[in-house]
Amino acid sequence: MPTLWPGAEPFPEPPTQPRAHPPARSHGVPFARDLAAYGDRVALITPEGELTYRQLAARVAATAERLGPGRRLVLLAGSNRADTLVVHLAALGTGHPVLLVPDSSESTIRSLTAAYDPDVVARAYGGDGTGTWVLDERRQRSAHTLHPDLALLLSTSGSTGSPKLVRLSHENLQSNAESIATYLGISSSDRAATTLPMHYCYGLSVVHSHLLRGAGLILTERSVSDAAFWELFRTARGTSLAGVPYTFDLLDRVGFERMRLPYLRRVTQAGGRLAPDRVARYAELGRRRGWELFVMYGQTEATARMAYLPPCLAAERPQAVGVPIPGGSFRLRPVDGDGPGDSDPETGELVYSGPNVMLGYAESPADLRLGRTVEELRTGDIARRAPDGLYEIVGRRSRFAKILGLRIDPQRIEALLERRGINAYCATEEDALAVAVLGGETADMAAQEARLRRLVAHECGLPARAVRVRVLTELPRLGTGKPDYGAVLRLTGPAPQEPAEPGGDLCRLYARILDRTDVTEDSSFVSLGGDSLCYVEMSLRLEETLGGLPADWHTKPIRELRPLASPAAEAPAAKGTEQPERRPGRRTCRPRTAPVPPRSWRTRRTLETGIALRAVGIVLVVGSHIPLFALQGSAHVLLCVAGYNFARFHLTGAQQHRERVRHLWRSITRIAVPSMAWIACAVALTGLYDPANALLLNSALGPGVSRHEYHYWFVEALVYFLVVLGALLTVPQLDRLERRYPFTVPLALMAVGLIGRYDLLGLAPARFHLGPTVVFWLFALGWAAARATTAWQRSLLTATLLVALPGLFHDQPLRTAIVAGGVILLIWVPALPSLGPLNRAAGVLASSSLCIYLTHFQVYPYLRDASPLLALFASLTVGIGYAAVANRLVRRL
Repeated sequence: MPTLWPGAEPFPEPPTQPRAHPPARSHGVPFARDLAAYGDRVALITPEGELTYRQLAARVAATAERLGPGRRLVLLAGSNRADTLVVHLAALGTGHPVLLVPDSSESTIRSLTAAYDPDVVARAYGGDGTGTWVLDERRQRSAHTLHPDLALLLSTSGSTGSPKLVRLSHENLQSNAESIATYLGISSSDRAATTLPMHYCYGLSVVHSHLLRGAGLILTERSVSDAAFWELFRTARGTSLAGVPYTFDLLDRVGFERMRLPYLRRVTQAGGRLAPDRVARYAELGRRRGWELFVMYGQTEATARMAYLPPCLAAERPQAVGVPIPGGSFRLRPVDGDGPGDSDPETGELVYSGPNVMLGYAESPADLRLGRTVEELRTGDIARRAPDGLYEIVGRRSRFAKILGLRIDPQRIEALLERRGINAYCATEEDALAVAVLGGETADMAAQEARLRRLVAHECGLPARAVRVRVLTELPRLGTGKPDYGAVLRLTGPAPQEPAEPGGDLCRLYARILDRTDVTEDSSFVSLGGDSLCYVEMSLRLEETLGGLPADWHTKPIRELRPLASPAAEAPAAKGTEQPERRPGRRTCRPRTAPVPPRSWRTRRTLETGIALRAVGIVLVVGSHIPLFALQGSAHVLLCVAGYNFARFHLTGAQQHRERVRHLWRSITRIAVPSMAWIACAVALTGLYDPANALLLNSALGPGVSRHEYHYWFVEALVYFLVVLGALLTVPQLDRLERRYPFTVPLALMAVGLIGRYDLLGLAPARFHLGPTVVFWLFALGWAAARATTAWQRSLLTATLLVALPGLFHDQPLRTAIVAGGVILLIWVPALPSLGPLNRAAGVLASSSLCIYLTHFQVYPYLRDASPLLALFASLTVGIGYAAVANRLVRRL
């Protein structure tokens, strides 16, 4: 019968007073047995607290007593939790072989349990792996014959549940941990974050090498894209980060290069090839910030690591994997055939020797009795030994395939595309080459894929019909962050599945509102090109679906928003069905198992302050122009809101430089084109405007004092600001400056804007408060408000507003008060209480606010004398209608 695992609550005292060490035996890994030697040094840091080595050793000893003296096969569902680590170390220290599997894949746990019939199953129950730990002792004596050297069984195929496992010995684990600790220079003062899953050999090697030296582990299952991860990392004084290439994609998105991490000493990279230019960039970043970049090479069959690139060579030789680790050696085995390495004596299949080479493979329980069946490791990688002694990987032998009689190396195709600035994964299947390409939306996706197909076919010598290309916004990866080549074949299949009709699922909701067909679980509002024009509808629909939204929802991937849904929406799947994986794996959108129950209109909701200000503001603008009432000033508040949204949607760290610039110019088009089209019609039909108005050049060309000429000052100012900032951000150095100083840059621009506010250069127009140079400081203030993260920063912005605003409107105290109130609300209050009907009305008004502003000048004059209230409603209605038409046309454009 299953028994509750002792110490399921965070860091309790052991249930009994165990001996300092388990009974002496000939088996076990030394670093797992000698934990108590580090005494009161901190071993584990988690959000719940800290655990010393002495406390950890006591818990490990208590667990070892529970496992018993007779060796048994222990299947452990691995996660970055203290409970998991305690079981792992107890088993390793006392000689129980561990079969380590991902805790997030129920199908893998089931399939490997069925295939290997473990004697003990240790795992957490409770939905997401954070529930009660259970030790299922299926038998007291092992049903298997276990070789004395067998310590660990790991899969080489991610979370697929393949029965082919790597057999690792106690010596393998100890020697590889010692080698890694040596070349990295790990000391007892180090603290490493568990940025990778424990069931992955790279993530496990981080754990082993740091425990070997008495260093601390920051145990967390959070992604580096999560702000809470960095809060824990800073609080724990983290010194080491480990990542696969996908981790570095996330680091780029969250603005890692501008983070202040004063205790960081080293960043390590393995798990796949990182592009040489990125290696050089991170090496240079580390040089400036005082930490070192270690690029490493390894395989599960070598326990973890086989080679590393000394940090001093990373910038100079970023294409190399480096030199063998201490205790290991390489040789090059000649390769037969017509692939790379057939004629160059310094190129061949890379063969590794060392004490960390696996015992061999296991494909059934009968193989667990075997000893060493492998003396050296044929890696399958084609490598070159450069004159400086460094090794470079140039191909992968096992991935060669014959397609229509031609020998094709997918890795060579990937490298070829990379040299052209194209990030792609390639896989082969029978008589076809499948290529998944990372790219953004284009006017004609089919044409883009056709061009890439012809390019690849030409380089390979294949007919175009043998090449399948699919452009994706996210390349598919396994849970370890490595390429998912199986998914490449599925995604590029000849008969792709038609997208489902938009419905309740979050992915379909994003697809419908953003008009995208490439939405995945790792997509976010910003990564899909969302901007302020579709932000309103998206936020309201999500709030309605999920019941509440975090402030940074627009930068969070969909998979991180799913847990926010109501329990009914996220009910567990029926028994016998696989639960979704929590860690990064296949990036597919999975429908929820139950719809969100309908809620009463009386249900309390929230409304983002920016949306509320846009909705109320446009009503006040139109009503004051009629005039139905005299409450002016909202246009200046909306200008501040525009700056706020500019920072949120166009300056996110999740976007690369080119993507950021392209996104900004696309948004400028969505503002300028409908504006110019409507104003051009007004120029032609009314005779009240100058042609300069249609070109949005009225303010720039120095107008007179006609009231009509100033009607569109707001649109002109907004476009001017965005165009100038868009031009500045095309300069990479300025883009990096903004990423590094997200609050300081808009603060400095606000200071520059105050020069125009007081017209120190004499550039203000006749209608002073409507000049772009006069009001730019409000736009910059809104930008800074979006970047403010502390009370003193918000206080500084509030003080600046209260000092600079008086006098802007001369003797209009009510107008000044309205602007001050709206902007202060934006600075300090992220959301307001609301109701469903109010949210829907605000959403329609806010999303149509630009078009309402454009059109109301041609609507209300014909109705205000008869009924000012009718003039207001008619102006709002026409603007909403024009917004619907304009948005469709601009999307097509």
